[in-house]
Amino acid sequence: MTARTLSDFIRALRASGVRVSTGEAIDAAGAMELVGYADRARLKDTLGVALAKSATEKAIHDGLFDLFFKRGGGRQEASLETGEPTAEAPPADTVDEIDLQSLIEAGDEAGVQFALQAAGEAAGVSDIRFSTQVSFFTQKMMKAMGGDRLQQRLVEHLQGHTDADEAEASRLMAARGEMMARARAHVEQQFDVFGAGATEQFRNDFLSEKPLDRLTRNDMDRMRALVEKVAKRLATKHSRRRRRKKHGQLDIRRTLRANAGFDGVPFDVVWKHTHKDQPKILAICDVSGSVSQYVRFLLMLLHAFHDVVPDIQTFAFSGRLEAVDPIFDTHGFETAMDRIVKTIGMSSTDYGQALSDLRMGHWSAIDRRSTLIILGDGRSNYGDGRMDLFREATARAKRTIWLCPEPKGLWGTGDSLLLKYKPFCNVVSEVATLKDLERSIDDVLAAYA
Repeated sequence: MTARTLSDFIRALRASGVRVSTGEAIDAAGAMELVGYADRARLKDTLGVALAKSATEKAIHDGLFDLFFKRGGGRQEASLETGEPTAEAPPADTVDEIDLQSLIEAGDEAGVQFALQAAGEAAGVSDIRFSTQVSFFTQKMMKAMGGDRLQQRLVEHLQGHTDADEAEASRLMAARGEMMARARAHVEQQFDVFGAGATEQFRNDFLSEKPLDRLTRNDMDRMRALVEKVAKRLATKHSRRRRRKKHGQLDIRRTLRANAGFDGVPFDVVWKHTHKDQPKILAICDVSGSVSQYVRFLLMLLHAFHDVVPDIQTFAFSGRLEAVDPIFDTHGFETAMDRIVKTIGMSSTDYGQALSDLRMGHWSAIDRRSTLIILGDGRSNYGDGRMDLFREATARAKRTIWLCPEPKGLWGTGDSLLLKYKPFCNVVSEVATLKDLERSIDDVLAAYA
């Protein structure tokens, strides 16, 4: 196995979302030299240990290893079968269509794979990113294998009128079809290795930037998986941040005092501790029809990292406000969300009544640790918005974050009270996409770091 092969394999892993550092790549190369190439299973396990850091990454690695070193898939497999480093493929300009057909007819599969490998490298097939590029790269491979010359010869014989011309034309058409099929299979395999992960990432990036109110039913399964990834990313980021700040600065005076009995040798180290509040989130969500889709994904995101922030309380309202955590505890998320929208979200929106209900039943839940997250458009059907209660609630809380699905140009228009609530908030943000929600929750958790 050449350094180029290992480099390509690591590139495929990175395209599929496995983060491989330069140091890990060097470790993989060293480990590979130690275990050798003869034992396929041992090499697979060795590279998995060096390059994969979680169960998810290990599954991606194992699947890509089997694809990348697929039996009959090229010079990499030949190397693993023989246990010997593989010779380089012949230069692309030495690949001839008649030679390739002769290799196919002779059953020389290794030679065929060498020719395909050289043509693939000449065509840059490893740069494939989307399935729509398969035909494009197949044509490039055909050109690298002399497809133009083959086509020209085929036309010449088709224009002939002898039996020999007809026989040769039939043979050349069969050769072209075989070359095309082999080239396409090679490109499709390379897409599975290098392009599938990139395509998946492109789809996720596109979906995370798509307005939540434009999502279709077909988007929902992918969106749920994407929300779980976002939650995991935030959980990992903020758990690491809290661990990093756990010790604080060294308290030299107290350390020397604690180790006076050891002639000042610091066996017991004392740290300066800065008190940090544990995260506590109260999410108050307008579930009226205009914003219910946004609420669905905010609550999905909050519930997905409940293990990292166990103190999360959620409330929903359109007219009257209710605590909805018991509904989520009793039902699955989708069932609970549908029930909340149908039972709570069907009333005329009244922010003043919702704040009154919060004051009467849940005021004690708001304390100096609490971050209030209000998700809504602030449209209260021209009713009393109870600014006095909102000002009191924000004064009791650590921070108040208002997330509004409407564009900023609409804030304060018509029956919107948002600009009246805004002075009492720490942050008022427009949230239209999952990326916006992720950024907002990230900022909330960062305030506790």
